[in-house]
Amino acid sequence: MEYLPGGLTLHLPPETFPLSTDSVVLAHFVRLPKNARVLDLGAGCATLGLLLCARDPGCTVTGLEIDPRAHAAALDNIRRNGLEARLDSLCCDLRTFAAEPGFFHVCVSNPPYFSGGPASRTHPVARQDELCPPEALFAAADRAVKYGGDFYLVHKPEKLAQLITCAGAHHFEAKRLRLIRHRPDSPISLILLHFKKGAKPGLVWDEQCLYTSRGDETPYFREVYHI
Repeated sequence: MEYLPGGLTLHLPPETFPLSTDSVVLAHFVRLPKNARVLDLGAGCATLGLLLCARDPGCTVTGLEIDPRAHAAALDNIRRNGLEARLDSLCCDLRTFAAEPGFFHVCVSNPPYFSGGPASRTHPVARQDELCPPEALFAAADRAVKYGGDFYLVHKPEKLAQLITCAGAHHFEAKRLRLIRHRPDSPISLILLHFKKGAKPGLVWDEQCLYTSRGDETPYFREVYHI
């Protein structure tokens, strides 16, 4: 059991993907408009949905998850936290999800990162990107998000060029980039990207570290984890 801000809890069965830094830093990075309708692509056990609902009492979140075990855990987490009116999980393939065009204000995603190679024995769907490669993510976001809407994504730094290329092919422009390092002398481990649908070019970026060179928590870490 994980304890989240706002008194919410996250129950993660052993066969599902654990709470990770990826989801926590992405939820902190997201900026939601008032009363936002949010679509979470590859939602797992509803981790991002819970974090966003805890932060913004006016938002509603719909999660898409193809793994029946994770979907069942998401429904259980929604029920445990009494969020049935604000948070939902649909067991479906994001590649074929048919939303009302432009219904959502915001898309978010913490997708699988890795292509090819042996699948994980414990989390095969959660770790491999065959079911939601970047092209499929942006195609789904393009169908679902209104013009002027936003797409927030966490990924590995080596995929940056591919992500921006796919975004442009689906009417999204990269507007913000955050580089995450574990320590100041560590390589970049994660990237956070904010895309806006139909926007003009203009990218700003910043860099954050989770720990100091001595291993102490940085102010950024403490802010992200509500310490």
